[in-house]
Amino acid sequence: MSRILAIDYGRKRTGLAVTDPMQIIASGLTTVPTHELADFIKNYVGKEKVERIIIGHPRQMNYEDSENMKNIIPFVNRLKKMLPDIPVEFVDERFTSVLAHQAMLAGGLKKKDRQNKALVDEISATIILQSYLESRKY
Repeated sequence: MSRILAIDYGRKRTGLAVTDPMQIIASGLTTVPTHELADFIKNYVGKEKVERIIIGHPRQMNYEDSENMKNIIPFVNRLKKMLPDIPVEFVDERFTSVLAHQAMLAGGLKKKDRQNKALVDEISATIILQSYLESRKY
């Protein structure tokens, strides 16, 4: 089998998560500066077999797209041209940052570590991927 890659896209930095080849476990991969994201993904896909890419869909509470969507759409279009054989899907990402902070608290991370925005982005990507995996079960 092959992996699923998840993206928590941000203007400055982007969190990434990935499944194991059996697509059972979602794990944080890394956080990269957003301007390096396309190159990072291209290199990663060159080394690992990726079946699909999941990207967080930023929405407001009323289900309207949030402001960051205007940055995500051009990136997704570029990604689809760069990797035409890999499907790209959106997954609702509301509350992922809150859930990431809660996970960090529950994990006993010190306050300084919880303020690490790169770690929050990576955990958010993992939560997005985990929610996608769980939705496929039903």
